[in-house]
Amino acid sequence: MTYGLGIESSCDETSVAIVSDGKDLLSLKIYSQIDSHSPYRGVVPEIASRAHLEKINSLLAVSMEEAGINYSDLDYVAVTSYPGLVGSLMIGAQLARCISLVHQIPIVAVNHLEAHLAVIGLERDLPPFPWLGVLLSGGNSSIYLYKGFGDLQILADTQDDSLGEAFDKVSAVLNLPYPGGPYLEAKANAYQVEKGEVNPFPKLLKEDGEDRIRFSYSGLKTAVLYYLRANSEFPPVEKISYFFQKTAFELVTRNIRKAIAKTGIRTVVAAGGVLANGKLRESLEAEKERSKFDLFYPGKKIYCTDNGAMVACLGYHLWKQKSFVGLDFKVSPKRNFEQII
Repeated sequence: MTYGLGIESSCDETSVAIVSDGKDLLSLKIYSQIDSHSPYRGVVPEIASRAHLEKINSLLAVSMEEAGINYSDLDYVAVTSYPGLVGSLMIGAQLARCISLVHQIPIVAVNHLEAHLAVIGLERDLPPFPWLGVLLSGGNSSIYLYKGFGDLQILADTQDDSLGEAFDKVSAVLNLPYPGGPYLEAKANAYQVEKGEVNPFPKLLKEDGEDRIRFSYSGLKTAVLYYLRANSEFPPVEKISYFFQKTAFELVTRNIRKAIAKTGIRTVVAAGGVLANGKLRESLEAEKERSKFDLFYPGKKIYCTDNGAMVACLGYHLWKQKSFVGLDFKVSPKRNFEQII
């Protein structure tokens, strides 16, 4: 039995988890900072790092007790080292260094984005590489060629706003609470579409040919704002929410088709916070049936958000590859991926 500790502090969730053999979850603790950041409708880095510092030790203690193991049982400590808010990353990194130094446990530094993709290993056997990794979150809308643990190549990226960021900005102009995703989804689900009703928002990046794969959501955000201004007396919040989602998700499925055509890879792993959206899951499942590819994403929505379990899961595979780092390892806000092809 191999026991691993996962530490996640890249943004505004403080999380610690214990995993055995990279697949069996023994404990997962998450402290959400939403209440602290809601008044600002976004993450304030200084507030985030202070909250990590205040909560991370207590989460560790509770998680170790719940898992029923001692530090001497741990085979590795995995920690997110990039990308993320530097101040927040430093808190998790320092905890990992202390544990390693005191208990002589090797450290595995983890790519936060790769951990999102690898988290499906907590619910099923991982499919054979290579995959197409579709990452949709508050900071990323990207597609990667995932060749093996620690080996990713970016195929498509966002030119401006990420999908999660667009959700938050649109929900703000609709006067919905922060974070906007769940509230906008609820409004969209409440809308009854009339037969033959026309989408008021234009198709995104319709000029792009089959060889160009990219994301861009700033134009959709602006279209929503103009439509809302034109209908300010009786703002149709449910209608806007419904067609915003429909337009945004169409670009996701279109880009997946393009990536499959470009690479010939028919295994798609989708991850990130936006995967908690039920309509996005339905859209991906429908595209899977149309285009005939294998599709995987986290079944439990808690695995879509930032969490220590995904760090511990990926850490296990990197530990088997002996991908250890010293106490002087760095943290970084950068993704450090290869240039877009």
